[in-house]
Amino acid sequence: MLVLAQISDLHLDGTPRATERARRVIDHLRALPVPPDALLVTGDIADHGAEPEYEEAAALLGLHGTGTHASALPFPVLPCPGNHDSRAPYRKALLREPASEGPVNRAHRVGDAMVLMCDSSIPGADEGLLDEETYGWLEGTLDELDQLDELEGETPVLLAFHHPPVALHHPLPDAYQLQRPQRLAALLERRPQIAGVITGHAHTPAATVFAGRPLVVGPGVTWTLRLPWEGEGVADRDAPVRLAFHILDDEHRLTTHFRVV
Repeated sequence: MLVLAQISDLHLDGTPRATERARRVIDHLRALPVPPDALLVTGDIADHGAEPEYEEAAALLGLHGTGTHASALPFPVLPCPGNHDSRAPYRKALLREPASEGPVNRAHRVGDAMVLMCDSSIPGADEGLLDEETYGWLEGTLDELDQLDELEGETPVLLAFHHPPVALHHPLPDAYQLQRPQRLAALLERRPQIAGVITGHAHTPAATVFAGRPLVVGPGVTWTLRLPWEGEGVADRDAPVRLAFHILDDEHRLTTHFRVV
């Protein structure tokens, strides 16, 4: 059984409020009696895509061993960009890699599963898109995994990125969802080892089905989306910090629990 924690949409902007909310959820995860196998951070880590915001994120997430709150977390931290993130500063300050503008895609072996953290951001836009380079990377990574699985048995795969590929029935996230979802659906139909899709972006915990697979939308750390029947205003900034725990069991079934902090 694999347990993955997920946080999303930290929107670190240098303000005490954003920092406190992010620190609160990280401290909660750090204090768990049994740590998760990994932490997924599904985009909009920074609010303005600025290097100081990523330096703060690296410190809060225990990356690189710098900063006042930077002792390493007892589990791997697996991030991906969102529409508020900027690829070059993200690479330079968060990942400590040379700055570049190509999509930030990473494959991570976690236990007996593979977690593919994909870049659905479009530089300068709020909508999402898995571009040609990303689909080429996905196909190549899954082909390599198929070759290994001929020897070792099937490896379940989870896809994680920022933008949901379906409508969530609120005008704000639905205006900026993943474009061309039919291509992603075709990929899922060809790849039965993909057990589910995990996203963020909408600032509301949600669960549905996409192309016959579970699709889970993680809640936002910075604020919670107020749904149309919940009253006026989009952002509930007084809502508690939320996170998700995803369990991938031995039958490759994905189960999600949401928690408040």
